[in-house]
Amino acid sequence: MFDANQAWSLPKAFDICPRLAQLDAYWIEEPTHPDDVLGHKRLADAIAPTALAGGEHVPNRVVFKNYMQARAIQFIQVDATRVAGVSEFIAVSLLARKFGQKVVPHVGDVGQLHQHLVLFNHVVLGLEKVLLEYIPHLRDRFCQPAEVQDGLYLPPQEPGASCDLKDSSG
Repeated sequence: MFDANQAWSLPKAFDICPRLAQLDAYWIEEPTHPDDVLGHKRLADAIAPTALAGGEHVPNRVVFKNYMQARAIQFIQVDATRVAGVSEFIAVSLLARKFGQKVVPHVGDVGQLHQHLVLFNHVVLGLEKVLLEYIPHLRDRFCQPAEVQDGLYLPPQEPGASCDLKDSSG
């Protein structure tokens, strides 16, 4: 997997992505600006079967729907903390199911929440399990941090969304 983090103009992405695709990339993430749905579509077509991933900077289900309808990205990286929360995340997941696309959430700082959402997507919506990134730099700030062993998230054992923060006032 390669993550360009929106660093390239579309012409630069057309120069670099085919070379990355030759390296048998699983995906190329955020090659260019997230507002350019049609640019992503042209790039996806040019490097197929190598996939594009994106969505961590997509603000809502409407833009995700545009990406999915255009088949402009193949891995949907919705982030519940960057869209309008859990309800919007689920709306994007339902769209992904309708369009037959994979949801691989952008975890950012809240893997605790996204572990629940990935379970929901798999158990309730029947979406394929792919992967979920693990970024532990804030784990000591949460009352019930996500637990990962041997590269796998362990199912949460406490009720709730696992997002309660420790009291830092004292």
